[in-house]
Amino acid sequence: MPDLEPFDLDAYLDRIGWQGSRRADLETLRGVHLAHALAIPFENLDSLSGQAPSLATADLLAKMVHGRRGGYCYEHNALLRLSLETLGFQVTPLAGRVVLEAQSPESRPRTHAMWQVTVAGEPQAYLADVGFGSVGALLLPVPLVTGTESEGAGRRHRLVPLPHRGPLELWELQAYDRRKRDWVGQYAFTLEPFAPRDFEVFNWYISTHPRSPFTQRPLLQRATAERHLSLDGFWLTETRADGTVAERELTDEAEVWRVAEEEFGIAVPERLTLPE
Repeated sequence: MPDLEPFDLDAYLDRIGWQGSRRADLETLRGVHLAHALAIPFENLDSLSGQAPSLATADLLAKMVHGRRGGYCYEHNALLRLSLETLGFQVTPLAGRVVLEAQSPESRPRTHAMWQVTVAGEPQAYLADVGFGSVGALLLPVPLVTGTESEGAGRRHRLVPLPHRGPLELWELQAYDRRKRDWVGQYAFTLEPFAPRDFEVFNWYISTHPRSPFTQRPLLQRATAERHLSLDGFWLTETRADGTVAERELTDEAEVWRVAEEEFGIAVPERLTLPE
């Protein structure tokens, strides 16, 4: 059954701090996308507690808009889709294979969610994605065309075609790594449309499978205009806008939750413990 819960656009825009236009144009798409990416952290704490996060509208609003929580890709992008559709954009769900640190695109299943957004009056659609937990994640939507670079909010991206045997063209989103001085693949995808219900299956698998990284350790991300913070288990990494990186290992579980609260702005659920 479709999710018929009403979406509170005013509360969402207040949460992300967007006070600009509400027209379904490129300015609004870029502004809402960036505001969301900088306001709501990426986190997998529900998966650590043994539950699959709900993708129902009311639950997303309660957790990420009215509560001091973040979410991971399905939650973030479901919330973005609801806001964009309420504003009048046409949104098509897409799914990708994460290639970051993978041997090949085929070595990973299609589990990442992102959106193709059509903007009236624009010659091409845009790739929108506020839920990729990486320093190479999009902060702004990028045109769905290959052969051009997009730069904004301190990050550079491009889409490149990859060879494969399927009937649809396979594209890889790449981010420029200032430290490596090279382009790094983030995820690969085609323009095959998916349904929101497909992501409910992906969501359950990723958040409950015993070998999923999301069930094994905290994975937190937070982007600001000046830096990107990442917490992977006990390792806290800060990447500055100029590409410099600082890392440190946290001492114990208490420090992990303190950093989650103070640095990432996440209200850690009571009685949450790290998996053994």
